[in-house]
Amino acid sequence: MANANLVEVRGLRKWFPVQRSFIERLVTRQRDFVRAVDGVDFEIRRGEVFGLAGESGSGKTTTGRLILRLIEPTEGKILFQGVDLASLGEEEMRQMRRHMQAIFQDPYASLNPRMKIGDAIGHSLEIFGIAKGQEKRERVLEMMERVGLTPPSILYEKYPHQLSGGQRQRAVIARALILRPDLVVADEPIAMADVSVRALLLELMRRLKEEFNLTYLFITHDLATAKYICNRIGVMYLGKIVEMGPLEKVYRSPLHPYTQALLAAVPVPDPKFRRTQPMPKGEIPSPINPPSGCRFHPRCPYAEPICSEEEPALVEAEADHFVACHLVQR
Repeated sequence: MANANLVEVRGLRKWFPVQRSFIERLVTRQRDFVRAVDGVDFEIRRGEVFGLAGESGSGKTTTGRLILRLIEPTEGKILFQGVDLASLGEEEMRQMRRHMQAIFQDPYASLNPRMKIGDAIGHSLEIFGIAKGQEKRERVLEMMERVGLTPPSILYEKYPHQLSGGQRQRAVIARALILRPDLVVADEPIAMADVSVRALLLELMRRLKEEFNLTYLFITHDLATAKYICNRIGVMYLGKIVEMGPLEKVYRSPLHPYTQALLAAVPVPDPKFRRTQPMPKGEIPSPINPPSGCRFHPRCPYAEPICSEEEPALVEAEADHFVACHLVQR
């Protein structure tokens, strides 16, 4: 029986060394690190959309880049189709990337301004020796048609600056799917688009997922967006996952105070609605020197002494619903 998990992440950490001045290095030998990702465990099941949500600085994007091995982990394992990515050499990893692609947040920054849209979409076909010349052009035109870049024969010859924001995002989606990957890491894929086209892009991603039998890692700070596309979700805070489970369970009965606060902050289209959930005080702490115990305790309205002393483990509070909170676990 095939493994139900396409991706398995175990004990994943990424600590970035803090750059210090020459004088600071003379004064002290102690090294500081930005603990961007600090021990996360999760799996992405085949055919699902797994969401990673949280504030800016929580480690979502770094986790996505680690899974693609665009950056090397400090510690931990990433298994893709049962293969430990850390064990692969440079050429083996290059071939593996044919099966895992990315949709980045800013399409303008991720497209070469000197490369025509058609060439940008089809470039990977040449890199992997799949198609070139007229065959490449036909494949690209077909993919452009599927993602709504029409008329494709005209837009093929355009440069990124000649397209609208929504068209550029569709081009980035087409570039990610042209290789027919198994996994797509979508990092805030609609954040840069106009509000008027966000729903269209989400619907496009849902349709393409069914057509190509894709698996998504959907990274977002917007829980309202995740609601429309994700099957399961993990909520990150300061480098750790604090709650994880099926979308319906997490949204209907959030267990962690941080998840409750995020969901309470989602706007409700009712002028009579009044917020009752207390909002977290302050801002997300520095990942260089994170709080002891539960990392959310300085902002948590329900914090107790144990919260600052002992770090809670991520445990299964109910079937397939995990939480890292002393109050819930008690």
